[in-house]
This record gives sequence, C-alpha cells and structure tokens, in this order.
Amino acid sequence: MITKQVSIFLENKSGRLNEVINILGEAKINISAFTIADTSDFGILRLIVSNPEKTIDILKQNQFSAQTTDVVLVKTANEPGALVNLIGLLNSEGIFIEYMYAFSMNKNEAVTVIRPVDIVKCMDILQNHENSLKLTNEL
Repeated sequence: MITKQVSIFLENKSGRLNEVINILGEAKINISAFTIADTSDFGILRLIVSNPEKTIDILKQNQFSAQTTDVVLVKTANEPGALVNLIGLLNSEGIFIEYMYAFSMNKNEAVTVIRPVDIVKCMDILQNHENSLKLTNEL
C-alpha cells in the first residue's frame, strides 16, 4: 500500500527530537513508525503518522522544515526468509530502493517501509506476487 511519510530536517543538536515529538503529541498525532538518519550537521527524521497533512502544517508553524514523500508499506509474515523473499523479488525485477526500514507489529507480522525510485512499478510487482510472498494490504 502507498502511504505518505513525513520527513523532517533537524539540526543535529540536543533536544530537537524531543521538540518534534512533544509538538506531535500535543496535537494528538500518532507516530506508527520512525527512523532517523544523521550526519554531523543535521538529521532526517522520517515518520509514518496518523495525519501527514496536519503533521506538516503543525511542524511548519513551529519553524521545522518538513515534507511528505510517498512510500510503500509492505506487510509480511514475521518469519525467517520473508525479507529475503521480498527484497530478492524487487531486486530481480530491477527495483532500486533508496532506503527502507522495518518494524514488527507482533510475533506473526512485520511491516517494511520502502522508498523505491519507481513506486508504481514496485506496487505492480508486489500486487502480482501478493500470494507467493504472503503479503497483505491490511495494516
């Protein structure tokens, strides 16, 4: 399933992450997943949230640089080999992945967030192999 991810550019200094999560908590925005990539000067906080548009508005009102990006959420079995099968298929079909991160929903299910270069082709491939990869669109 395609969803909006919020990316926030943060100065790499103490307290910036805390500011963001406090702002979102006060606005009653739920964070379902996140990852942080950093350099010595700045970081990029990527979030899957309950309301991406509201998140962007609130962050911009608080002088944070933020934008949305389309990503693919793939729900698989949480078992050995599931990720190998998923990434192997995308690789064999020529899908270039800019970045990805994953989390386990419970002992049976996992979700992988993928930012492919060609999101339409990626979705087509996943839909065509939904049964063989044990994928589901329900999150």
